[in-house]
Amino acid sequence: MANYRTISTFFMAGLALVLSAQLQAKMPLGMNTNEVTPQDASAPFIDLFKMSLPFDESKRLTKGYIEYDENGWPSNLKGGVAGSNVVHWIPAGTIPDGNYTVLYDGEGQITYGDDARAVHSAQGRDVVQVRAGADKWIKITLVIRKSNPQNYIRNIRFLLPGGICANNPFQRVNSAAQCPGNFQSFEKYHQHLLFNPDYLNFMRRFKVIRMMNISGITRNEVASWNALPRMEQATWAGEEGRRGVPLEVMVKLANKLNATPWFNIPQEADDNLIRNYAQYVKKHLRPGIKPYVEYTNEAWNRAFSSAHYTKAMGLKQRLDVDRAQAGHKFYVKRSLEIFRIWQQVYGSHQPFTRVLGGWAANPRLTPILLSYMNAHQHVDAFAIAPYFFVHARNLHQVRSVPDVFKVLKDPKNPYSMDNVYNMLKRQKAETDKYKVKLIAYEGGQHLADMGAKSTKKGANPFLIGANRANPMETFYVEFLNNWKQITGDQLFVAFSAPRPPQWFGSWGIKEHLNQPDSKAPKYRALKRFF
Repeated sequence: MANYRTISTFFMAGLALVLSAQLQAKMPLGMNTNEVTPQDASAPFIDLFKMSLPFDESKRLTKGYIEYDENGWPSNLKGGVAGSNVVHWIPAGTIPDGNYTVLYDGEGQITYGDDARAVHSAQGRDVVQVRAGADKWIKITLVIRKSNPQNYIRNIRFLLPGGICANNPFQRVNSAAQCPGNFQSFEKYHQHLLFNPDYLNFMRRFKVIRMMNISGITRNEVASWNALPRMEQATWAGEEGRRGVPLEVMVKLANKLNATPWFNIPQEADDNLIRNYAQYVKKHLRPGIKPYVEYTNEAWNRAFSSAHYTKAMGLKQRLDVDRAQAGHKFYVKRSLEIFRIWQQVYGSHQPFTRVLGGWAANPRLTPILLSYMNAHQHVDAFAIAPYFFVHARNLHQVRSVPDVFKVLKDPKNPYSMDNVYNMLKRQKAETDKYKVKLIAYEGGQHLADMGAKSTKKGANPFLIGANRANPMETFYVEFLNNWKQITGDQLFVAFSAPRPPQWFGSWGIKEHLNQPDSKAPKYRALKRFF
């Protein structure tokens, strides 16, 4: 009982702050996309198969020495079977229970498992009933058991039930009876519509959509234009370095939402890729939208291959004898080269926003990046990722959910709220010196017990509980108000689109796409700033 009283105390103490935030001016908010995986609880696409595990990575379901075509479809089973996790462990409610339509080309037999079963089958078209399991999770598996090598099964589309009314792409309806005269079924219009209406409805409030995760650039060695993801691929999911949606999809999403896209250029992209990328965006992005352009992601972060690549290239180009400094210098140098190519394509740098990425917790790095090659004269914004959390050395203090909120206010915790605000003030002082805007490419809470390796061990049950507790709304409102005050109402891109808690973090603003707002305190806080 004492724990709940403590939570209520935190909640009531911040109530005035929450209510006052409703009266304040709006702030530009953005949202980070998720990686394309069968576990993606943001479910972006009408065709679920685009987020399915590639057949050749589905070791549990694919058996035998299967041959594949250039798009990843099993072209010859050779006596084996080819299976995939279409959806794997996403929370019930993410997608609707109902009858899904599966369309495919070719001749053969497909079976379905876990929370999916076929209720009607005909060549090229199955009707599959999907119902979340008693465990409150959704799992859908699919196995190609027979396939004619001369006309093999391919182009599988696993389509959401229903459709939309043509005048409202942001709401799914079950049938034509809900919009007489202008119903567009997903079965007929999926290629044109592409995006799950529930996903569009979630994303539509955000002014900027950062495409880093959905583009698949993390730990990705793609270098050439022809090696980027393609529309024809069986799936856009897969392991790091392989997954990612085509540029066409990212531009379509921005156009559909009338939102500003934030593009991250792959770490090893050659000049031809960069030029073609810019040309495509210029030609197809809705006029008047000014995209953000950033080279790679967190080139300072040793957890990502971008840091190792930039360091290796910096040493190779003899930019510095110190490995870390060589990496920072190459990152700046390559960023400026990318901006110049985009400027050549556009004829000016004005139609896009040039972004350098920094390290929120290391303000000393900021002047190094902005001063090298006079970078500050050729960039428009300096982006950081301000996160508040319980430092690893303070995790022993967490024995309950209320303890989490106490430690977030403890000055001895290096990443307490006030300590993060001080970091922001130092960052703002540095960017002001160089007359560059300070924006956030990510940010929010960063609660995780990384050593536990489980959601049920260590401090993680309490850290996850804190993400679900009402005081988290108050903390987010306070955090965003301080961001507004310190930066002068500059862009804040939250992290991230809906996803359930995992042992390495409760990153989702919601736990799944259709989670009620009443159970999503972080999202409720963001709504106050729309």
